Amino acid sequence: MTTPLARPKRKNPILRTRLPTLPPGGRSRTALAMTAAAAEGRFALQVCKECAAVQYPPREACHRCLSVKLQWRTQGGEGELLSQTVLHHSNDLFFRERLPWRLGMVRLDAAVTVVVHLHGDCAPPPCRVRVQACLDKAGQAVLFATPIDETPHMSDDPQLREMTCDPRLRKVLITDGKTLVGQAMVQALAAAGAELIWVGQSEPWKQPPGFDAIAKLPQVSVVPLDVTDSRSVQELAREIGGKVDILINTAEYHRTSGISGRQGVESAKAEMEVNYVGLLRLAQEFAPVMRARGADGVTSAVAWVNLLSIYALSNFPAHGTFSASKAAAYSLSQCLRAEMRPAGVRVINVFPGPVEDEWYQLLPPPKLSPANLANAVVKALREGVEDVYPGDVAQEWRERWRDDPKVLERELGA
Repeated sequence: MTTPLARPKRKNPILRTRLPTLPPGGRSRTALAMTAAAAEGRFALQVCKECAAVQYPPREACHRCLSVKLQWRTQGGEGELLSQTVLHHSNDLFFRERLPWRLGMVRLDAAVTVVVHLHGDCAPPPCRVRVQACLDKAGQAVLFATPIDETPHMSDDPQLREMTCDPRLRKVLITDGKTLVGQAMVQALAAAGAELIWVGQSEPWKQPPGFDAIAKLPQVSVVPLDVTDSRSVQELAREIGGKVDILINTAEYHRTSGISGRQGVESAKAEMEVNYVGLLRLAQEFAPVMRARGADGVTSAVAWVNLLSIYALSNFPAHGTFSASKAAAYSLSQCLRAEMRPAGVRVINVFPGPVEDEWYQLLPPPKLSPANLANAVVKALREGVEDVYPGDVAQEWRERWRDDPKVLERELGA
């Protein structure tokens, strides 16, 4: 049974911070499709269209009939653990620092045999296990086997925590706590066991409804932060940047308008200043210190979460300039992900649909409640995924965008 994660001891400031190391990251272009599925929390394997054979590892042709007509299909993941081994020595520096390390061989119900990282609560073979595709510290897909049934403190397994960004006992910065989404995020993270939650406040003279309630939570510390002010971001980064394990950027400026329905560019500038340039300021100040702490013990820096919008994938003319600012932020977030990956810090992009707030009043349901959005972010952290599409609208838009982006553009502009 997994030992519950203990509160880490206070770090000795004199000791040198351990430099981040990564597991082997080489993958073929074909195998990257498996990583793309794992980034969304899906376990997908290649299936031949000609003979229906399921295969692993990924190849460019079917191992049975040599057909190149292969497609990726999501798998259930259940199977039988055939054997296991425990590594006590490794030539790879990443695994050497984390020994002992359990590995196993699983025969999936899909009739393929795979090598997996093995959860500590899995019974000795033979036994039934559930295999899932996770992203490792290098951002590549690996297979991880867990017991079929939930066990006490299952998420505290040391090997599993290397694949996830669980907020339990970690310190979190939420950049804007005045919005309904920001307040819901604070409550969800407090319930998830975050040790300390810094909540940014850009206008202390304003007290939005509900802010006093979250400010009184024992885990919460309100800090001054205005993402449109470089000095404000710099000062906060100097004060707490070296302590932040998870940064969640909830700062957002939103106005409902397209191009011709608005005079002047002030609102569009404000949207870009907060949604895009604000993210850039945060990245320039906080990303370097978070990268340096990518291997800083059991509560190292692990994740950066950007709340974007499903409109970042394809412009919604009724919210045209807002969509454009989120598309710019999405592009910048991809750059940030590439820079944070060598340190093992995961960048998670969240693409919600319409949220139940003042700027979506005229849109018909379904809408996403702030609480459900916050819970989706916590779930993404616990699973260690990279891309999240909370809500029915976001899920539908994603599928339509994947099917044909041009058709979706025409539908939205009709």
